[in-house]
Amino acid sequence: MSERRTLKVERLGRVEYGAALDLQKQTERAVLTGAQPDTLLLLEHPHTLTLGRRAAQNGIIAPETILRARGVTVFETNRGGKVTYHGLGQIVGYPIINLSPDREDVHRYVRDLEEVLIRTMNDFNLETFRIEGLTGVHTSHGKVAAIGVHIARWVTTHGFALNVNTDLSYFDLIVACEGEPVTSMKELLGREIEVGAVEDRIAERFAEVFGMEMDGHEKAQKAQNMESSLLTIS
Repeated sequence: MSERRTLKVERLGRVEYGAALDLQKQTERAVLTGAQPDTLLLLEHPHTLTLGRRAAQNGIIAPETILRARGVTVFETNRGGKVTYHGLGQIVGYPIINLSPDREDVHRYVRDLEEVLIRTMNDFNLETFRIEGLTGVHTSHGKVAAIGVHIARWVTTHGFALNVNTDLSYFDLIVACEGEPVTSMKELLGREIEVGAVEDRIAERFAEVFGMEMDGHEKAQKAQNMESSLLTIS
């Protein structure tokens, strides 16, 4: 049996979108050359709209004056998909992993990302599902997570965005998710969710689905989060 690969998890907090793009490029090079293990970046962006490769000209429906007033920046990217929103209260995950040699299948990779998020939502007693022909994770109240990826030389960049405590009114600025309604964990559960607890579950489920072993730093981080939660409860 081959040795399980290591997953490095970096929890970065709030990061400007342009800075996160630069970090992805640096990490992509390090993973490709073997200088760094497979890596999952978990972070939050300020209010940002991103245009994927299939984005239409009318994907953003708000005028520039409204975008400026609400502090929203716009970026064109090389990920798949159309227009999406990133912002406060949302966990963005950028898996930068080498799919070679045993996972060289783009569709399988996207389905695996969906599986990570479906299992994460199940950990919070939320029922989610796929919709044939679409990407992302869906609920009976709307889409809770979007996925858009880029793969070069079988190393992945970009990834997923999970609405945790997100202000959903920002989605009114765009034509989102093929016109499907969007929702958040907060809306579904009726309360705010501790972001660190969701990150814990994402990291664990990612390692599980992709058959990886989390590095020592991430294990220590998870233990610290659990200890903090017990102190809060007591």
